[in-house]
Amino acid sequence: MIKKLLLATSAIAMIAACKQPAKDALIQGKIERDQIGVVSKIPGKIIELKVKEGDIVKKGDTLIILDVPEVDAKKSQAQGAVHSAKAQYDMALKGATDNQLKQLEAKQNALKEQYEFARKSISRLSNMLKDSLVSQQVYDEAFAKYQGAQSQFLAVQAEIADVRNGARVEQQKMALGQQERALGALQEVSVASGERYILAPQDMIIESITLKEGELALPGYTLVSGTIEESTFFRFTIPESKLGKIKKGAELTITVPYNNTSVKGNVTSVKPLGAYANIATAYPDYELQESLFEIRVHPQDVKAAQALFTKTTVTLELE
Repeated sequence: MIKKLLLATSAIAMIAACKQPAKDALIQGKIERDQIGVVSKIPGKIIELKVKEGDIVKKGDTLIILDVPEVDAKKSQAQGAVHSAKAQYDMALKGATDNQLKQLEAKQNALKEQYEFARKSISRLSNMLKDSLVSQQVYDEAFAKYQGAQSQFLAVQAEIADVRNGARVEQQKMALGQQERALGALQEVSVASGERYILAPQDMIIESITLKEGELALPGYTLVSGTIEESTFFRFTIPESKLGKIKKGAELTITVPYNNTSVKGNVTSVKPLGAYANIATAYPDYELQESLFEIRVHPQDVKAAQALFTKTTVTLELE
């Protein structure tokens, strides 16, 4: 009875040994993709989720819409500031209104009449003074009135010239600066208004959505995380004793057990590992004194590799 039991045990052990692949030839690894997180730049309440977990989105697709009422209020203020600054600049360029110009022209006509009358009067009195028909005092008083009328007439002419030419150049530049400042504030608000739409930065697969509708999204908080669709690669952990069988750029055949397919790829990087947590192989076969290395293999057919599931096991057979 004991002999039969021993024979049965030996047979089972032999069958199990036959089914297990040679540890020094077969290496297990994982399918990986580059991770990406989408954050909000401004605070706002989530009013609509446009995607769900597992969706494949393209670059520029809307993921989430935020409600930011403060932006609308600031936009109205900025638009009002732009209108005010533009009016100030237009007034500085144009100068006085048409009615103000008409008033100045009427004033000029009146002063011109006074000036012409004073000029004629001083001319007559000058001849009379020569004939001693008027005193010097009378002539001096008339001459003073003539000079006053002349000065007022020249002053109103200069005032009309300023009005027609607009404000001073310095005032025009100041008004233009105020207008550009207001336009910059409006542009800033418009940019902030566009940030209420959370867009996909790249083609990606949505893995998790951290907030729900009605919850508050804060700046810098990750709202959506996922993987970049075309970043599939295979990661393996090997001991230093097998480095001689791996060369950067070498073509390898990766086996995907869960769907029984194989994928051609090339080694893109070989780097040492400093922590056991980074090991990709489930049961690595190495000596304790050996250093471990991570190799990355990128598929030659990137489109075909997009259908593979992340974190599933793959195998690599080294000859």
